[in-house]
Amino acid sequence: MLLVDNGSLEPAATLNLRRVAAGLEEAAGHPVTPVSWKHSDRIPAERLYGRPASTLAPFIREQFARGQRAFHLVPFFISPQGAIGSALRRDLEQLQAELGPFTFNFGSGLADAGVIPRILAARVRETAQAAGLVAPPVVLVDHGGPSPASAALRDRLAAAVATELGPDFPPPVAASMEGDHPPLLADLLAQPGHAGRDVVVGLLFLSPGRHAGPGGDIAEICAASPARAHCTGLIGTHPLALAALAATLPTPSPSLLS
Repeated sequence: MLLVDNGSLEPAATLNLRRVAAGLEEAAGHPVTPVSWKHSDRIPAERLYGRPASTLAPFIREQFARGQRAFHLVPFFISPQGAIGSALRRDLEQLQAELGPFTFNFGSGLADAGVIPRILAARVRETAQAAGLVAPPVVLVDHGGPSPASAALRDRLAAAVATELGPDFPPPVAASMEGDHPPLLADLLAQPGHAGRDVVVGLLFLSPGRHAGPGGDIAEICAASPARAHCTGLIGTHPLALAALAATLPTPSPSLLS
């Protein structure tokens, strides 16, 4: 059983993936291996307490050579249905063609569990409270990209967070850091209603990395904007994320990776 994220060159992302995998392992009572799709194996091991990160293709090859033929993947994505999820599936199919028969399946992710709006609303409330803000405007930002499905999910989550927040906040506005589906965060923060005001920026990201977290791209966009932006904590570090993923785990089977 694998907990799989996109991967990052930021050590904090791998460390968070390991933290969540350890929590899932404790909840499931059997091993859950943290594996990134790409990138993370380039992090120097000394920045990961001496333990190198694993990436998907080399890990599958190694386990296949040891006789493993069935893999259950728990997606640590906002949604496994977007461009990244499709590319990940293609990579696994290419590995099947390269190595020979093995099976893989994906478990439910956080989007399927319906917990993301609750986490985002909790993050918005705690950020507003910490900054002493009353009913500030809220912007929810994702990475952005070419996928219309990801943009549609972003917009649905913003509507769901509005329901979770209720009348204490104005309805959140959805934005992307970059990509083909406006509005973009930099443009939105410069618009009337945001420029010159305190704004809570809800991060539609699971782990810290190049884009989200201290010193990331979003922090730089916020610092350069005319708004006084207050970024929330991340989705994947909230206790509800671990609890929701744990509830989706299948019953242990000898065919699952151990």
